[in-house]
Amino acid sequence: MIKMYKRIRDLREDHDLSQEQLAEYLHISQSTYSRYESGYLDIPSAVLIALSQFYKVSVDYLLGLTD
Repeated sequence: MIKMYKRIRDLREDHDLSQEQLAEYLHISQSTYSRYESGYLDIPSAVLIALSQFYKVSVDYLLGLTD
């Protein structure tokens, strides 16, 4: 699962976005998003879907199941 958190962080950084910007897009607090990205809080499926649509990648990619 650690691969998932790294991918989510890497995608955000590759798009030059802050945690605050992503949190605003997802309608959550920056601290909640930070916990998702660091692995301290499980990411709900709705958030995974929203992130996959935002970045135009599959949920499998976010989860580290595909490259």
